[in-house]
Amino acid sequence: MAEITVTINGRQVSAKEGMTILEAALENGIDIPTLCHHQDLTPLGACRICVVEVEGSRTLVGSCHTPITEGMVIHTHSDKVLATRRMIVELLLASHCGSCFMCDKANICELRKIAADLEVGLPRFQMRKNYYPLEDISPYVVRDLTKCIMCRRCARACSEVAGHNVFAIAYRGFDSKVVVDFDQPIDKEVCRDCGVCISFCPTGALGKPREAKEEKRGKPLIITS
Repeated sequence: MAEITVTINGRQVSAKEGMTILEAALENGIDIPTLCHHQDLTPLGACRICVVEVEGSRTLVGSCHTPITEGMVIHTHSDKVLATRRMIVELLLASHCGSCFMCDKANICELRKIAADLEVGLPRFQMRKNYYPLEDISPYVVRDLTKCIMCRRCARACSEVAGHNVFAIAYRGFDSKVVVDFDQPIDKEVCRDCGVCISFCPTGALGKPREAKEEKRGKPLIITS
């Protein structure tokens, strides 16, 4: 691929033609936060956390799916970009129903890490929240859709990496959610010995059943009648 020159944060860098802004930035040691993006999945641009400012563009653009072009001038951490990212994260937190201190993924939650990096505290907004019952009938995957941020990484990982296509997106607007079949609790035999969706989930929306965790640690299971 041909080499092209772009300017990122005032510094001219070289990158390969066909790269996205995010790829070019990462290759040159410039970190751009992402939530829906994952290097092993097809870019989607759903969360908008990775927006950057491109001179000449009317709006901020998603860096994970926007290809670079010769002479492009990019600002990844301008005041406008940071203010937009903070607002997006604040809105996500305002609609997020999870309780961090009770979440198994609290210390590795990507949403919580990005919020801390951007110095986003308690959201100012009062928003309607979606509360869902815990889905724990499957012996392989526990789902807590109350903690889901609709990044769609589980659906793409299940399809593109595992090749199972267990998940889909249903409904519209605020009622949108990740569903299984006709919006049924997840209980699929193809999930046995998989766990791909769990590893790709950035929050605590997906996890392993507690019995499986105890077995992995080598602790005896206590079975009550």
